[in-house]
Amino acid sequence: MRWWRGLDDTPADWRGGVVTIGFFDGVHVGHRRIIGRAVERARALDLPSLVFTFDPHPAEVLRPGSHPAQLTTLPFKAELLAAIGVDALCVQPFTLEFSQVPAEEFASKILGEILQTRVVVVGQNFTYGNRALGTVDTLVRSGAQHGFEVEGIPLLREDTDGDEVPGAPGTPVVSSTHIRAQVAEGDVIGAAHGLGRLHRVEGVVVHGDARGRTIGFPTANLQVTPWAAIPADGVYAGYACWSGRRQPAAISIGTNPTFAGRERRVEAFLLDFDGDLYGEYMAFEFVARLRPTLKFGSVDDLVVQMALDVEATRTATTHS
Repeated sequence: MRWWRGLDDTPADWRGGVVTIGFFDGVHVGHRRIIGRAVERARALDLPSLVFTFDPHPAEVLRPGSHPAQLTTLPFKAELLAAIGVDALCVQPFTLEFSQVPAEEFASKILGEILQTRVVVVGQNFTYGNRALGTVDTLVRSGAQHGFEVEGIPLLREDTDGDEVPGAPGTPVVSSTHIRAQVAEGDVIGAAHGLGRLHRVEGVVVHGDARGRTIGFPTANLQVTPWAAIPADGVYAGYACWSGRRQPAAISIGTNPTFAGRERRVEAFLLDFDGDLYGEYMAFEFVARLRPTLKFGSVDDLVVQMALDVEATRTATTHS
């Protein structure tokens, strides 16, 4: 998949295709339904499929300091989009000036003139343009004027296992907002259901207190990426992924209260691994929450519990 930053750098041979638009944080199962339909339409028409997304999150520009927790880094988002079959990704820098583009100008200039769009595929709740005044209905009317077709996709609801239930009362749609809330609560199983994969956080392995090595459980301490959606404090079964490797890992999130720690850390003990990981770019994937963060009366008590956590991790990852 080819990708670039900014509309002005859109290559001529990637114009005139099927476009889908959104921030697509998490690239969850609902997103994949919309994006997959765009890919399907593009292949049927023998046209390129293009995802038009933004960076940073619009909330950070419109309300500085309100950037939501991020389910996917931009490179991982690109990787997930490529796996769906998307041909190209245009990452538009989201600025205050861009936020003020009127809906009609967005449709006529960006979609019609710059991208020369043939088909737009979006979710039925899609909005665009200044103050989000553009809707699917207005986009359909603009498309008729500027030469592109618009297809609105019904949203996916949480309890349907991928089946659409239009208008079903009490069944919330799959959304990045809800998945972020699940992650924040430590419900990584629920988050995985909405994502269609394990939730992950990424970052560089940095030096910590090196205390784990002295008690037989050396950990990789992750300096996570900005705005990462970090699960609630606790111990999790999961995986550490780096350089093409994927190793079962017991992941701890919290302040290490047994040692009167104050800094919240994300660290993992990798099962059946011995080696130097400092400086490695790594992802932690979360399978299940094993327990909350606890303060132990002694280091010996902590070591006993950590051994139990390792065995629980081995069991959970064996069956994941």
